[in-house]
Order: sequence, then structure tokens, then C-alpha cells
Amino acid sequence: MPGVRQIAFDRPFAWLTAGWQDLRANPLPSLAYGLLFALGGDLIILAVIGHPHLVTVAISGFFLIAPLLAAGLYELSRARAAGERLMFIDSLRCFGRNGQSLAFFGLMLALAALLWERFTAIAFALLGSESATATLPYLTRIVTSGEHTAFLATWFGLGAVLALFVFAIALVSVPMMLDRDADVATAMMSSMRAFLASPGPLLFWAALIVVLTVVGFATLLFGLVLIMPLLGHASWHAYRDLVE
Repeated sequence: MPGVRQIAFDRPFAWLTAGWQDLRANPLPSLAYGLLFALGGDLIILAVIGHPHLVTVAISGFFLIAPLLAAGLYELSRARAAGERLMFIDSLRCFGRNGQSLAFFGLMLALAALLWERFTAIAFALLGSESATATLPYLTRIVTSGEHTAFLATWFGLGAVLALFVFAIALVSVPMMLDRDADVATAMMSSMRAFLASPGPLLFWAALIVVLTVVGFATLLFGLVLIMPLLGHASWHAYRDLVE
């Protein structure tokens, strides 16, 4: 079990700076990942646009599975630190390295997303039918009417707990599995220990991730073309900072 380091509160800014440098050093493959995030997200939202609860799940569930989707960006940063330069297609090979552990971790994230979808479906069903309802007016009415305060508090509260748990176990897990061929249990335990060693700075890092990702969604996801590579590369440097 590797050791973990305590970090200062301002370290997330250093990770973003280092992530930006990685992006500038690997612009085409990095932005290719960002474009895939944006286009894939737009296609998913268009496919479920007539179902408000699925739109909500698609946006919120993104935070649960993003740590695995960014594996190729971690690989680009790892290669740059080793003095290598990878193309986009080369970075995809990382999914075959320690593939069993990555697949098992991906299954765990998928189960978390599925549980969140089922909870959201039940919660929206309790509000009444959403069929043949325009998504944006429907969700706006729920938020602004003042009639569903308990629903909103419960939904956001449980969502925050689930997201925080996933953040804690995924903080360094995927980079560690790629970098050290670690098994799932070792990677998750190391991630949790790193989170518990520096909860304040890492909660601040989580808040930065949420704010930047929301900005990306607010631009019809095309802001993610730049934001997701930046966060992916920065997350690699977070791993290198947190794990000895």
C-alpha cells in the first residue's frame, strides 16, 4: 500500500496549471478527447430530451463516470512525464493495460450510475407524470415553484453524498491503475486514504471540478472540449501529488 501525502489548500491551482501545460503540449489528442465528451454528451441529451428525469440523470451521472472516461488523458500526461509523445490512437491502448482492474472499476461506477438513475426515476414519478412535457419548463417549474422544496433537498442531498463517495474512491484510482498496475482494492483504498489525509483541499478541488464542468454544460457541452482535457490532465498531477 503506497503512502499518501498531505497537501496545501492551494495545490489544486498548481494542478490546473500543470494540466494546462500538458494540454498545450498535446493539443490535438487532448482536444480530441474533449470533442468526444462534448459530442457524446450532446447526442445522449438529444436522445432523452423528452424525458426530464433522464436528462437530469445524464447531466448529474456524468460526474460519476467521468474519472474512467478520462483514462486516455491520464495516459497522455503519464507519457509526457516520461518524455514520450503519444498520438490519440496510442493513448487508447491504456485501456488494455491492467484492463481487468479498469473494467471492474468501470462496472462499479456503472452500478452507482444505475442506482442513481433508479432513485431519480422513482423521485420524479412521485411528482406526477412527465410524459409529453417539455423538459426545460418542467424542470424550471420544479425548481422555482416552491412546492417541491423537500424533493429538491432530498435529491440534491443524496446526490451529493453519492458523488462525494465516488469522488473519494476515484480520486487517484484510475491513474494509479494505469501507472502502477494496481488492483482495484489497492487503488480505491489509496484514493480514500488520500482524501481523508487532506479533506479540505480535496473538497475544494471537487468544487472546482463541479464549477468548471457546469460551465461546460452551460455552453451546450461544447465548453467541455477545453474543460475536460484540462481537468483530466490536472487530475493526473493530483495523483502524482497525493500518492508517494
